[in-house]
Amino acid sequence: MDTLTAKSEATYAAILEAALDMAATDGIGKLSLGELAKRTGISKSGVFSRVGSLESLQEAVLDEYDRRFGAEIFLPSLQQPRGLPRLTAQVNAWASRVADEGLRNSCLYSAGAFEFDDQQGPLRDRLQQGVMAWRASLRKTILQAMELGQLRPDTDPGQLVYEIYSLVVGLIHDTRFLHDDQTLRRMQRAFSRLISTYKSFNDMA
Repeated sequence: MDTLTAKSEATYAAILEAALDMAATDGIGKLSLGELAKRTGISKSGVFSRVGSLESLQEAVLDEYDRRFGAEIFLPSLQQPRGLPRLTAQVNAWASRVADEGLRNSCLYSAGAFEFDDQQGPLRDRLQQGVMAWRASLRKTILQAMELGQLRPDTDPGQLVYEIYSLVVGLIHDTRFLHDDQTLRRMQRAFSRLISTYKSFNDMA
């Protein structure tokens, strides 16, 4: 890699890092090329030449967020046995991540869902796509747990995904809005109680 290319890639990485910080602090819809230029010390034309349109930047931010989420939540869970152990690992890691009040761990999708719930457009569609992809992943893991006899055969995967999501949204609310330091513990207890109602009688250990 030549020096010019390396410098260009480093500049793009710095812009993306600043954009992630801004999105976590202010919301994905509040991203601004002009503000990014101020924060990075790069001219507005320099920012534009590397990221293109604001829409392209927003997509790049969500793509990077997805990559980091996968690396921190999804990939480590694959080290666990299929089914319920893997689902539990995913939910626990997800909960621990969003309960960290550091801005870098702010959930762009949860915040974006409220920011764009009454709007239409490509950004809303992209946010919805990301949410549905993660829900589909959770549903797949739940189906594996059912196939392995760990969850009752009459389990409704969509209902369980909804209930898990509701717990996490409640966790985000009480952690970030109420600053309740007991929220993660409460959420984990609620998840354990929830799963106990779905467990197969053959897997009650």
